[in-house]
Amino acid sequence: MAVEFNRIITLLRKERGLTQKQAAQDLGISQAQLSHYEKGIRECGLEFVVQVADYYGVSCDYLLGRSAERSGQTISVDQLPDATAHSDSVYRGSVLPVMYKKLIENSLDIIFDKLAACRDKDLVGAVSNYLMLAVYRIFRHLYQASPKNVASMFRISRARWQSDTDAAMHMAEADLQAVLAGENGPAAPRAVAALDMTTAGLTAEYPRHATSLLNLIKNSEESARSMHKSS
Repeated sequence: MAVEFNRIITLLRKERGLTQKQAAQDLGISQAQLSHYEKGIRECGLEFVVQVADYYGVSCDYLLGRSAERSGQTISVDQLPDATAHSDSVYRGSVLPVMYKKLIENSLDIIFDKLAACRDKDLVGAVSNYLMLAVYRIFRHLYQASPKNVASMFRISRARWQSDTDAAMHMAEADLQAVLAGENGPAAPRAVAALDMTTAGLTAEYPRHATSLLNLIKNSEESARSMHKSS
C-alpha cells in the first residue's frame, strides 16, 4: 500500500497547490507526520485513508493504486471509447487486443491534442518520428516472424534495421528533449501553457479518453517496476 499511497497523496496535494503544512492542518495531523506518510516512512491506518479520500474528493481505491481513475472506477473494454468510428475498423480475436488498442489510440488522441495546442512543428515532428519508429519496429518483428513473408518489403537490411532504428529513436527523443528545453529558441507561452496538466484537469478536459491514458500510465509503470523486482 505504501508505495502507491505515498506517491498519490503527494501528487494530489501538489496538484491542489497546498503546502505540507496546510494539508496537515486540514487533516488534523502534524506536518512531520504527513511528511512521513508522503515519503513512505510510516504507514497510516485505514481511517486516515478514508479521511484523505474525502479531503481530496477521490476514492480509496485510487489512493491505494487499485484504480487509475480518481473515482475508483474499473473499466471494461466496452466502456472505452473508440478513437475512430470508421466502419472498416475491424477487431479480430480476443478481447485483450481490443482493450490495448483502445488504450493506446485514446491516449494518443490526448497527446496529439496537446501537441496541436502547442503549435510547435519541431515538437510535433519529434514526437511523431519517435512513435512511427516504434510502430515500424513492432510491425517488422511481427512481419519477420513468418518465413513466408518477403524480406524485400523493407529497404533496410535484416542485419542493420534494429541498430539503425535504435539510433533514430534516440535521435528523435533527443530532438524532443531539445525542443522542450528551449534549445531551438525559447518555448512560446502558448506551448508552455498547453502542457500544464493535472490528473483532475485531464479528466475534466477529456472525460472519456483520460480513462485510457490513466490506465495506460498505470499498466506501463507496473510493467517497468516489475523489472526491478525480477533483477
